[in-house]
Order: sequence, then C-alpha cells, then structure tokens
Amino acid sequence: MSYENRQKARELNVAYIGGGSRGWAWGLMMDLAMDPDMCGTVRLYDIDAPAARRNEIIGNRISAHPDALSRWRYEVSDTLAEALKGADFVVISILPGTFEEMRSDVHLPERVGVWQPVGDTVGAGGFMRAMRTIPMFVEIAEAIRDHAPKAWVINYTNPMSLCVRTLYHAFPGIKAFGCCHEVFGTQALLCQMLEREYSIPGVTRQQLYTTVTGINHFTWLTCASYKDIDLMPLYARFADRYYESGFDDGGSDNWMNNHFKCAHRVKFDLFRRYGAIAAAGDRHLAEFTAPWYTRTPDTVRDWKFQLTPVDWRVKDLGDRMRRSDALISGEEALVLKPSGEEGHLLLKALLGLGDMVSNVNIPNCGQIPNLPLGSVVETNALFGLDRIEPVFAGPLPGGLLPLVARHVHNQENTLATALSCDRALGFVTFMNDPQTAFVVPADGQRLFDDMLENQRAYLPKGWFR
Repeated sequence: MSYENRQKARELNVAYIGGGSRGWAWGLMMDLAMDPDMCGTVRLYDIDAPAARRNEIIGNRISAHPDALSRWRYEVSDTLAEALKGADFVVISILPGTFEEMRSDVHLPERVGVWQPVGDTVGAGGFMRAMRTIPMFVEIAEAIRDHAPKAWVINYTNPMSLCVRTLYHAFPGIKAFGCCHEVFGTQALLCQMLEREYSIPGVTRQQLYTTVTGINHFTWLTCASYKDIDLMPLYARFADRYYESGFDDGGSDNWMNNHFKCAHRVKFDLFRRYGAIAAAGDRHLAEFTAPWYTRTPDTVRDWKFQLTPVDWRVKDLGDRMRRSDALISGEEALVLKPSGEEGHLLLKALLGLGDMVSNVNIPNCGQIPNLPLGSVVETNALFGLDRIEPVFAGPLPGGLLPLVARHVHNQENTLATALSCDRALGFVTFMNDPQTAFVVPADGQRLFDDMLENQRAYLPKGWFR
C-alpha cells in the first residue's frame, strides 16, 4: 500500500448511529484507542441526544488516556445527515423502541405459554421487534444512500438478519454487513474442550479453522479443526460426556448467576440430533426450534440457562448510567482494555491494512447454495481492501436444512409484512414460527393484535387504517 493511501486510511470519518450506547460504543472506543493504525473523527448521532453527549465526553477521555495508541475526536451530530456526510464507515447500534415495547415483546406471549429467553430475533418477540425496526432501517439506508453511499456499514442491531436484509432492500448499492460475537463463544468452548478434556492448553479461537454456516443466532459449525486435529469426533465425545450434567468452564460466573451464561446442554443436544456444532448461546438457539427447551420456566432451568426478564435489563441500564456518571466525573478511573470484538479489525482489513477472515452476516450469493439467494446468511468471509468475499460453506446438511430454511422464509415474509403493513400476512408469519405453532389461532390472533397495539407509537400509520 502506498504511503499516500496509508495516510488517507489513517484519517477516518466514522458515523455512529446509536451513539448514546452504553455498551457497544464504549467497547469500540476502547478498541480504536488501542490500535495505532487508525485515527480520525467519530460523529455520534442518537435520538437520545443527552446520551450521545455523555459518550462524547467519555470517548474524548478515552482518546486522551496516556495509554492510548491513537487519537480520535468524538463529536455529537444533531442530525443523521450531519453524522453521515463524508463518512468512510457507518456503525449502527440502536435500541428500536423503549423497554416498554421490549416488555411486550418478551413477556406478553407468556400468557399463551410462550417463554422467550431473549425475544429479539425470532418468535413472537422477534417478529414485533422487526415491525418497528425495519421502518427505522429503511430510513437509515436511504440516508446512507443520500449522504454516504460509498461508506462501509457495520450493523450490530437485532434482529440482525432482518436489519441487514432491510439495508440492502432499501439501498441495493449499500456496502453493509452484520457482526455478531455468538460464534466466538462456541469457538472458545472448543478451546476449553481441548485444554480440559485433551490436555492441549493455550489454544485461542483464532487458531481454529471452522466452517460457519446458517443464519444469525442459529449458526452452525459443520467442520472444525486445530492444526492437524479434526475436532468434530472430539466434540462428539465431549457432547456425550456432558450432555446430562452440562459443562462448566470452572469460573465463579455461571448459568445460575448470569443471564448470559449457559451449561451448553442445548448445544450438546442439537449436536446429537443433527451432527453439527450449534454456534450460539443456548438462550438464542432455544428460540429457533419447537419449544423443546422453553416449554416452561422449569424446562429452561432443566436445560441450564436462563430467561432474561426485561426488569433485569432496566436495572442493567441503570447500572450503566451510574457507571457513565462515574466515568464522566472521574470517580471511576478509565482503564483501557480490548472488548474482544472484531469490528475495528474489520475496518482495518477494509482499509487494506491486513486481510482477515471472520464470520459475517451478508446476502447469500451462493455461499450456502441450498438457501435462497439474497437472503441474509452467516458464514465466514475474507475481508480485504474495500471488499468482502464470502467463503463457500457448502450446502446445509439435509437434516438441518428444513429447520433453518423455515426461518429464512419467515424472515422474508416478516420483511414484506413490515414494508406493506399487511396484517393478514403478518399474522400468518407470526404463527408460522415454531415457538408459536402450538398456540391455537384464536389465542394467537388476540396476542398478535395486542402486541401490535403495544408498539403503535413506532409503527407506520398504515397498520391502523
């Protein structure tokens, strides 16, 4: 890469949509500050302007930290257009709606016996979240088309597949991809397996070769190896050994005291059924099947993971806001540490500062040949200078294909429903999900109507004509 191009690559403009985030934003700020190969300006845009202004202070303090290896300037933009103008990269990390809409997503279906550990991707909750998210992403895509058409766009918002699919629907020329860390956790589990069960210590997930396939939060590894070791038969024995008891990584933080932890029993069960390694947290995986793992709260506990109540999320936000106060006041010292995410590394690769392979959510152009073209799938891809080249994952195994394809088609119908405000198509799609398939139609119709009404403030007027 020429000196001139490298210098150009270092001075970046990044638009952060959802710039008041108390999670993803802080992690990205840390990662950028610790990377000497890039610097520039991050424009923070959020409908919650005070939250963005607080992050402006925190971001500039992180950048000024004596241990920072690069300098970034954080600025709040008053409008989406202002944030996007001249952007090289766009990061999207928004909360669609409020916790009250999320409370309806997650908890209202409990009245008909549908228990959702997360409720943000598929099922009744995922469908309703999509109804209010898709119009927002149409607006974002059109703004990118008008103000930053050549920018690379990274999405972190759920429902991931539908968010990325909407960006491409609204602006076919967009250069967008979705990042999710769920696969990383399963790769880390394979490393723990090698150390604990086979006395091979010190392996990192980056040293593994894995074939990633499927859709976001229902992702699978059909091949896995370390050096010359095929990990699939090793994992088969591992799954058999810990299928009943679950696997504990040995830390004090486990599924009983952490909403995001699990004992991997769902993963092990899915492997024994389908012969591929389910590569997401159990709480996500459980929502894509019939309610084998979620029929009641006791069923969830038997499988050794947790439901995540919205009250906990409200409390967690309060804790993050108090931490924000402490970081701004100096009561809590800033300590730079990597987030473990790969977003900043993907930026570098797209700038030509070193190719890398990572799992990514992009439209299917044949990397999974037995899923519909254009649907958003999750596979590995090679990131290089201004390009993403999906890695061929091969056809989904026959046993898995109907399970995954059902969700792909439901997601396409979900997109069509949100764009058309079609109640009839919406209800059919809502009931076609395996989590709601056992609900009798009359109960399902009442649930559908009530959940839709609960987010009226975020829906197009076409729904209520």
